Parts: sequence; structure tokens; C-alpha cells
Amino acid sequence: MMKLPKNTLTNEWKDVQWVLTDVDDTLTWEGQLPPETLIALSALQQAGLKVVAVTGACAGWCDHIAQLWPVDAVIGENGAFLMEKKSGFLTLTSGESMPTIIKKQSVLKQQIMDILADYPDLKLTLDQSYRLCEVAIDIGQNRTPVSPDVIAEVISKIKALGANSTASSIHINSWYGDHSKKATSFSFLQAKGLSQAQIIKTACYIGDSLNDELMFANLPKSVGVANIKNYWSKLKHHPQVVMSESGGYGFAEFSKLLLAVKETN
Repeated sequence: MMKLPKNTLTNEWKDVQWVLTDVDDTLTWEGQLPPETLIALSALQQAGLKVVAVTGACAGWCDHIAQLWPVDAVIGENGAFLMEKKSGFLTLTSGESMPTIIKKQSVLKQQIMDILADYPDLKLTLDQSYRLCEVAIDIGQNRTPVSPDVIAEVISKIKALGANSTASSIHINSWYGDHSKKATSFSFLQAKGLSQAQIIKTACYIGDSLNDELMFANLPKSVGVANIKNYWSKLKHHPQVVMSESGGYGFAEFSKLLLAVKETN
């Protein structure tokens, strides 16, 4: 029987100042945003912690999150860009120029449509029009879940093009470029003045799926919400701690534990 790490935090979690978090099925659950999530995000900010959403979500969703949710920044489309409020205004930055990113996306979209011709049951996500960089395939957001074998097969074909491709709990996300959740997250924190050692000490990450593995591998203070168990056997790198609740309820559970540890003497 699969044994997951306990939902307890050691004293070393007192040093956490940055909470980096996935969004889909980590802050949300069953297609909804629980009110507990927003309360937890707000509580973290009120306690002086910085909260950064790190997601495969489209630019349209990221704009909404950055504008309206209690977060300090959003890293979107698996690291393609950063949205951050500065002096009250939302800014968007990326490692490459937007015309270059959009041109690459156009090429990849046609290539993926050619692949999907062999999979008539698969379609691009409804939010594809709101993506700046990625091409995303719906594997469980607005449809019944797709077979893991089919997901693996499609990802293999996309990677054969020379593109990056990874699966979340609801999408296959693909893109051309060197960015990733990890690369953009670490660059962002370094730009805030943190050394590599300080990042390891003061930043944590919470996620739920295969596309969070690189973050689990590079941030020792890592957390899975309970639904990570669905991918546990496929992960080579696992989170240090696993919550007992799923999705946004698990995030709220983690936030309470973190704040409790930071309040102890």
C-alpha cells in the first residue's frame, strides 16, 4: 500500500518567506475555487509572506489572478512570462520578445493540430485563444479524463518535434523555448535579491501533478495536496510533505500549518 509523507512541518519551515504555488487542482478543486483558498492566500499575505502563483494556466487566466487574487506575482504558461504589480500597475515580462514567442506558438499549434488528426477525441483547450506561448490540449478540464497511455503517446510525439511538453491534471501543455516553472521561478527570486542558498531556505512550493516535479526536485521545502497520490508512482521526485485534503482545501490546510509553525517561539 502506498505510504505518503505526513502533513507535518518541522521547525525549519519557520524560515519560509515565499510561497510558490501551482493553481489548477492545487488552489482549485473540481473546477471551482474554494473560498478557503482565497482566505488562505490572504492570511499568508497578511502575515508578511510573499505568494506567487506558478501555473500552466493561460495568459488570460493569469491576468485575472494577478489583478484580483491576493497574490504578489503570477508566473504563467509554465514559465513563459511573469505578471507582477509594480506601483499599482500590472506588468508583463518574458525571456523572449512577445513577437518571437507568438511566432513559435503559431508554428507549434499547426504541428499539434496535425498530430491530433490521428486523435479525433482530443481537442485544444477552450482557453487556447487566451494563450501567448503555449498550445494546450484538454485531457480532463471540460471532458472526461483521457487515458494515461494516450497522454504519454501524444506527449512523446510532441517532444519528437523538439518542443517541450508536460501534463498537468487537466491539460497537456506544450511550448518552444527554454523556460520552465523552475527556471522562471528561480530567476524571479534571484531578481528579488535572493541567492541560491536563500531560495532553498526561504521558498517553498506546493503542487499536485507531474508538471510540478521539477519544482519538487529543486525546492526541498515542497508540498503536495492530497490528490498528488494519483501521480505518486509516476513521480521520480516527490514533495517532502503531503496534505490530508485535496486541491484548495489542502492548500488551506498547509497555510494554517505554515503560519502555526512561524508563530511558535
